[in-house]
Amino acid sequence: MRKRIAALTLAAAMLAITLFGVPLAIAAAQYYLTDERAELERAADAAALTIAADTLRGITPRHMPAVGDTTDLALYGRDGVRVLGDGPATLRAATRIQPGDVIDTDMDDDLVAIVPISDGSQVTGVVRAATPHTEVLVRTGLTWLAMALLASVALITTWLIARRQASRLAAPLEELSTAARRLGDGDFTVRTPRAGIPEIDSVRSALDTTAERLNDLLARERAFSSEASHQLRTPLAGLRLQLESALDDPRADPQAAITAGLATTDRLDRTITDLLALARDTHHGDRAAPLGPLITELEHEWHGPLAANGRALRVSVDPEMTACLVAGPVVRQVVAVLLDNASKHGTGTVSVLARDAGDTLAVDVADEGTDIDPGADVFQRRSDHTDAGDGVRDARHGIGLALARRLAEAEGGRLRLTRRSPTTFTLLLPLDTPAESP
Repeated sequence: MRKRIAALTLAAAMLAITLFGVPLAIAAAQYYLTDERAELERAADAAALTIAADTLRGITPRHMPAVGDTTDLALYGRDGVRVLGDGPATLRAATRIQPGDVIDTDMDDDLVAIVPISDGSQVTGVVRAATPHTEVLVRTGLTWLAMALLASVALITTWLIARRQASRLAAPLEELSTAARRLGDGDFTVRTPRAGIPEIDSVRSALDTTAERLNDLLARERAFSSEASHQLRTPLAGLRLQLESALDDPRADPQAAITAGLATTDRLDRTITDLLALARDTHHGDRAAPLGPLITELEHEWHGPLAANGRALRVSVDPEMTACLVAGPVVRQVVAVLLDNASKHGTGTVSVLARDAGDTLAVDVADEGTDIDPGADVFQRRSDHTDAGDGVRDARHGIGLALARRLAEAEGGRLRLTRRSPTTFTLLLPLDTPAESP
C-alpha cells in the first residue's frame, strides 16, 4: 500500500511537471531564437550606421566594426559581391533588398540578418550579420538542463514526502488491520492508537467500541451460568416443595398442585428468558416500560411466599409514575433480587415504594432487618458460606445483589444500599416518557 501511494503521488508530480515543463521548454527555445535574431539585427544596423557615411561617399571602409566573437559581419555592394568582412563571396539577397527591409534567414548552419545601406530610396550597399546555430543551441540546452535538474529535485522531494505521507496513512491502517485480526481471533482487549486523521480515527473509534461491546457481551455470557443459578434457585425450590407436598399427601387434589406447578414453571421460564436476553444484550427494544405494572406483577408473585412465612408485603406506586429507560426484564429481575434478598435474609414486613425522585425514578425495597455489618460491601460477590471477617457468615449479599447492580448500571440506573437499619435498597432509574393512566 505504501508503494502504491508513493508511486501514485510521484506519477501525479511527473504529469504536472510534464504539462508545465514541456511547453515552457519550447517557449524558452523559441525565445532564445527570437532573441538571437534580434541581436543580429541590432549588430547589422549598428554596422550599417557606422560605415554608411563612407559608403555614401564611395569610400570603401578599412574594416568592419567589432562585434561578438561568434558574429561575422560583411559588406556587400548593390551587385551582391562581398566588399569587406567575413561571409560568402556573393549574396543574392543584396540584389533584391529594398530600403527599410530586414531579411532574417538561415544559411547552412548560421542565423543570418541582412539590412540595407540606403541613400533615400536607393540602396547603396548591404550589411550581412551571421552567427552559428550553436549559440542558440547552447543557451537552450543549458536552460533545459537547469529545468531537468529542478524537475529531478522536485521529483526526489515529492518521492520523499510521498513516502512519509504514505507511511503516515498506511501505518494506522495496518494497525487497524492487525487489531481487526486480533479481534477476530478473540482478543477483545485490543485497542488502537489515534492517528490524527479524522476518517481513520472514526474507524478506530468504531473498532474500539465494537471490541468493548464484544468484551462486555462475552463477560455477560460467561457470567450467566453462575448468576442465573442464583436467580433460578427460588422458583425451583418452590416447585420442588409443591411437588413434594402433593406426593406426601395422597388426599391432596392433584389438579391444584399441577396448576400451582404450572404457574411456577411459567415464572421460571420468564426468568430464564429475561436472563438470557440480558446476558446477550438483546433487550433494548423493551425500553420505556411503565414501572407500575411491573411492580404490581412482582407483588402478585412474592405475596404468597412471604405470607407463607408469616410476613407481609406492602407495595406503594405513585399513580403519576413515569416510564423509565430500563427495559422491563431489567426492572423485573433487579426488584426480584431485592425481594428475594429481603425474603431470605430480612425480617418483618417487606415494603416496596416506587416514587419520583426529581429527575430520576426511585424504587425502595426495605425490610425490618438490622443485621448488616457496617463494614461489609453488600454488592461484593461471595459464596453462600464466606465469612464477613469476624467468623460470622455475611449471608445478606452475594451473586444476586452483584448481578442486580450490574444490570441496573448497564441500563443507566443505580442500585444502592441507602440504609442499613432498617435495611433499605434503592433502585434509581432515568425518567423517560410519562406512563399512561389506567
